[in-house]
Amino acid sequence: MITHLKGLSTFVMAGGKGERLYPLTKDRAKPAVPFGGIYRIIDFTLSNCINSGLRRINVLTQYKSFSLANHLKNGWNIFSSDLYEYLNVIPAQQRVGEYWYRGTADAIYQNIYTIEHENAEHILILAGDHVYKMDYSKMLIYHLEKRADVTIGAVEMPAELGPQLGVLEVDEAGRVVGFEEKPESPKTIPGKPGQIHASMGIYIFTRKALYEELIPEAERESEHDFGKNVLPQLVGRRRVFAYGFVDENRGAVPYWRDIGTLDAYYEANMDLVAVSPLFNLYDKRWPLRTYQPQFPPVKMVFADEGKGARRGEALDSMISSGCIISGGRVVRSVLSSQVRVNSYSLVEDSVLMEAVVVGRYARIRRAIIDKFVEILPGTTIGYDLEEDRKRFTVTESGVVVIPKGRLIGPDKDVPRPRDIFLESSRDENHLVAD
Repeated sequence: MITHLKGLSTFVMAGGKGERLYPLTKDRAKPAVPFGGIYRIIDFTLSNCINSGLRRINVLTQYKSFSLANHLKNGWNIFSSDLYEYLNVIPAQQRVGEYWYRGTADAIYQNIYTIEHENAEHILILAGDHVYKMDYSKMLIYHLEKRADVTIGAVEMPAELGPQLGVLEVDEAGRVVGFEEKPESPKTIPGKPGQIHASMGIYIFTRKALYEELIPEAERESEHDFGKNVLPQLVGRRRVFAYGFVDENRGAVPYWRDIGTLDAYYEANMDLVAVSPLFNLYDKRWPLRTYQPQFPPVKMVFADEGKGARRGEALDSMISSGCIISGGRVVRSVLSSQVRVNSYSLVEDSVLMEAVVVGRYARIRRAIIDKFVEILPGTTIGYDLEEDRKRFTVTESGVVVIPKGRLIGPDKDVPRPRDIFLESSRDENHLVAD
C-alpha cells in the first residue's frame, strides 16, 4: 500500500433509499441497483478504491441491504486479512444512541469508534451511488499539499442542474468560499456563466476537524447531512478546498453521473451502447470489478431467410452471459444475464435485467424491465404511453419501468410465483434468486 494511504480510513455511504429510482429500489438499496448489464452501481466506487490503492474499506448500509450485502460477499471477497486488508459491511448499530442513521453525517458520527480503531489521520467519505472513474490517491495528495481541514471533490456541471446538486463557490487558490445545497439560482464559475462547481459527494476530512464538527452536529436539530448541514457551516471557519475532478475515463468530456432518477439511470445505460461510448467499460488500465455467476456464453439462434422468417440478432447492444436471443431482435439495448428473447419479438432502446423473458411477437421500446419479469406473447410496451401509464411507471421522458417479478400480458399484470425466482425452470432459460 502506498505510504500516504496508510493513514486514510475509507467510508462508502450505501444506505440510501433512492426514492426517485422507485420501483427499481422497491426491494433493494440504490447502490445495489443493477447497471450496465453485469454491474451494481456500487461497483464503480469500489473499483475506484481498488484502482487507487485503497484496500481498507467500510461500507455503511441501512435500507433494504440484503441484496447489497450478498453482492459484496460474493463479488468483493478479494481482501487479505493477513495484509490488514478488508471490506467491512457495517449496518446501523445504534452504538451512540437510539437512532438508525439519520443522514450522511450521522452515519459517520455513529462510526467514530471505527475511525478510532483504525487510528486514521484522514477520513475519505464516498457516495456508493455514482458512476465515474477517479483516483482517490491523487485527491489525498492535493488535500495534504493544501494542508486542508476538508477537501471536497468538485466537477463542472451545467448550471441548470444546480437545483439537484451541492454547489461550491471557489476562489483562484482553490479554496471554497461558499457552499449551497441544491440552490434554485446557483453561483456559476467566473468566466463560465453556464457552468457550476458541483459537489461529487466525495470528502476528505482530517480526523480532528471531523470530530470537532460531527460531535456538536449530532446534538443539533437538523437532517445531519454533510451537504445540507455540515459543509455550509465550515466555509470561512476552516481550510476547505475544492479538488477538481480528474477523470480516469480519459474521454473527450469528463464523465460523472449521479443516476438518482429513472431518466438519468436510463440515459447512463444508453451511454454504454454507443459506438464510441461516453463511459468506457473496456479500458484494461482501469478494470471494473463485479460479481459474475458462472453462466454459459451468449447464444443467438435462427437465421432463417425470407419474408417473415425468424432471425436471432443483436445490434448496437450489450449482451451479458447466459442470454439466449432465440429468433428475436435486440437493438440499442442492455441485457443482463440469462435474458431470453423469443422468436419474432423486438426489443429496442431498453434495459432488461436478469432473467427477463420476452415472449413471441412481443414488442418493447424505451423500457426498463427489472429482474424475473416475463413478457407474454404479443405484448407491446412503450408504444402507447397513455395505456402504459395505467399499469406502469412512465418517466417524464417516456421511459416505461416495470418492477421485479411480474407476469405481463396485454391484459395481465400479476406477480410471478416465488418459486420461479428460487428454482431452475424446465427450459434452458435458467433462473436464479436475487
